[in-house]
Amino acid sequence: AGGAREITLLGQNVNAYAGEAPGGAKGGRVWGLGRLIRELAGVEGLERIRYTTSHPRDMDDELIAAHAEVPALMPYLHLPVQSGSDRILAAMNRKHTAADYRRTVDRLRAARPDLALSSDFIVGFPGETDQDFAATLKLVTEVGYAQAYSFKYSARPGTPAATADGQVPEAEKAARLAALQQLLEAQQAAFNHACIGRTMPVLLDRAGRKPGQMVGRSPWMQAVHVMAPPDRFGRIADIAIDRATANSLAGHLAAAPAPPPRPPVGADRSEGVRAA
Repeated sequence: AGGAREITLLGQNVNAYAGEAPGGAKGGRVWGLGRLIRELAGVEGLERIRYTTSHPRDMDDELIAAHAEVPALMPYLHLPVQSGSDRILAAMNRKHTAADYRRTVDRLRAARPDLALSSDFIVGFPGETDQDFAATLKLVTEVGYAQAYSFKYSARPGTPAATADGQVPEAEKAARLAALQQLLEAQQAAFNHACIGRTMPVLLDRAGRKPGQMVGRSPWMQAVHVMAPPDRFGRIADIAIDRATANSLAGHLAAAPAPPPRPPVGADRSEGVRAA
């Protein structure tokens, strides 16, 4: 692993990955992302694997099974949906429905109950009505997110949507974005506060703002602040969480390792993580 403890597999739609297995075409085998993750999990010294960004349409059985069966695959997934309205999803050419997305989420959480989700949302896409936006709020409430990135639609020259009928006024876009972000921010804050009192493994990878402070990432991608000696840099340490904000956690080095925590992502999905 060249000393790396964590890797992230990157792609615009990384779960559509299909690569030739050793032996090339003669072997007649193709690896999907799930198989690639399983192979990487066998690399000595590699303790954490992540991937981003994914598309609901390409979340296949093998990849979902990897979430259940590969301990190194972290329990955090960025799964963009953009809208909760089937009509808007079709206009965006997403090639899935809100129900398809929910089924995928349910399968993933059945495979990995402690899985935290993040997503992307666009409000004010041309033709979006109050009913369409309400469908997005409903989806967010039902799924519950640990983080999310949300934006107002902005026209891109040369795209069909830029000249489509039903352009949403800027004031309405702003109002919808504010309402969506209020819900997402409440979910993120609740998710983080549910971690207080738990102990979790954190990869300490950078210095904090205070002398002697380090910052790392939890399995669920939260920034975790902790006072730690320099020899902990680049290592995974068990951190007891005692404080939380909407965007990060803070704690102290645990006296002894603890079992992996399972924050109740789905326990109350109406309150639940980051709105941008």
